[in-house]
Amino acid sequence: MPALHSPLQQYGLITGNYWAFTLSDGALRMLILLHFYTLGYSPWQLALLFVFYELFGVVTNLIGGWLGAVVGLNRIMNIGLGLQVLALALLLAPSSWLSVPWVMAAQALSGIAKDLNKMSAKSAIKLLVPEAQQGRLYRWVALLTGSKNALKGAGFFMGGALLAAVGFSAAIALMAVVLAVVWLASMLLLQRDLGRSAAKPPFRQLLSKSPTVNALAAARLLLFAARDVWFVVALPVFLAQSLGWGHAATGAFMAAWVVGYGVVQALAPTVTSRGSGRAPDGRSAVRLALAVALVPAVMAVALSVQLSALLVVAGLTAFALVFALNSAVHSYLIVHAAQREAVSVDVGFYYMANAIGRLLGTLLSGALFAAYGQGVAGLIACLVASALLLLAAAGCSLRLPRVA
Repeated sequence: MPALHSPLQQYGLITGNYWAFTLSDGALRMLILLHFYTLGYSPWQLALLFVFYELFGVVTNLIGGWLGAVVGLNRIMNIGLGLQVLALALLLAPSSWLSVPWVMAAQALSGIAKDLNKMSAKSAIKLLVPEAQQGRLYRWVALLTGSKNALKGAGFFMGGALLAAVGFSAAIALMAVVLAVVWLASMLLLQRDLGRSAAKPPFRQLLSKSPTVNALAAARLLLFAARDVWFVVALPVFLAQSLGWGHAATGAFMAAWVVGYGVVQALAPTVTSRGSGRAPDGRSAVRLALAVALVPAVMAVALSVQLSALLVVAGLTAFALVFALNSAVHSYLIVHAAQREAVSVDVGFYYMANAIGRLLGTLLSGALFAAYGQGVAGLIACLVASALLLLAAAGCSLRLPRVA
C-alpha cells in the first residue's frame, strides 16, 4: 500500500490516528473507573489506578521528543498506538489478575502511549505547513487540538455505553481490535522519515531551550494547574455532595464540558483572528490568561455569598470558553516557536510542563478541597488558587514575542 505524501493527506492520516487513539483513551478511563467502582474499589484505590498515567507523562514527553527527532515522528506515533493496544491487552487478563498494581501498570503504558501519540501528532503538523503560512498552521493545530478534546469527551460516553452494552472484557477486546487496525494502517501509510532530524540533537538539548519555549512551558504548566486545581477532584465531589447530583449526571456533565471545550478550541482561529487571518502572538496569550483568571475569581466571590447550581454551571461554561481559546493559542505558539530541525524536542519539553501542571493541579485539588472541608469553602479555596495560578500564567506570557 503506497504512502500518501501530500501535506493534506498526511495531515488527514495524523488527525485520524489521533482521533482513534483519543476515543480509546477517553473510553478506557471511563471503563476502568466505572468497572472497578462496581467491584467495590475505594475512592483512594480508584485514584491510585490513574497516578502512573499522569506521572509517566512527565518523563515520556521529555524523552519522547528527543527520540522523535532521532528515529522519526512516524515511529514514535506508531509506538504510541502499539503501547495502547498492549495496555488494552493487559486488561483482558483473568479477573483474578486485575489487582491495583496490575491495572496501574496497564495505565502507565496507556499514559506513555497517550503522550507519545500527542507529542508526535502536534510536532508533525509543523513539518507539513510552509513557514510562511502561519494562519494555516494555526487553523490546523486548533482543529487537531479541539477535535481531540471533543472526542475525549465522546470517549467518556462511549466507555459507559460499551460497559452497559457488552461488559468490561468485551468492550476492551473490541477497542483493542479496532485500534490494532488503525495501528496497521498508520504503519503502512505514514511517511517513514517524518520529523527525523538529519543532525541528531544532543541529549543535553532536552533542557536547553530558547526563552520563548521556556516562557511558553511555564505558562502552560500554570494554565493546566489552574484548570485541574478545581476541575479534577473538587468539582465532581462538590457536584455530588453539595448539589446532590447523581453519578450519571455528574459524569455526563463533565463529559459534555470536555466536548464543548474541544469545539471552542477548534473554532479558536475564527474567534481570535476576527476574520483578519492573522495568527496570535504573546499579547493574545496575556489577554486570554487575564480573562480566564477573572472567571474563578468572580465565582469564588459569588459562592461566598450564596450557593447556586446555576452559578456553578454558568461559571464552568464561561471558564471553558476562555480557557479553550487560551489553550489553543498556546498550542499554536509552541508549534510556531519550535525549531524546525528538531521540532519534537521543543514540543516534547512543552508537553512535559503540561503534564507537570496536570499533576500539580490534581494534587492541589485534593489537598485544598479536603483542607477546607469538602464543601463550598473547599471549592472556593480551589477557585482562588486557580485565579492566582492564572495570573502567574499571564505574567509568564508577558515574555512571549509580539508581532507589530
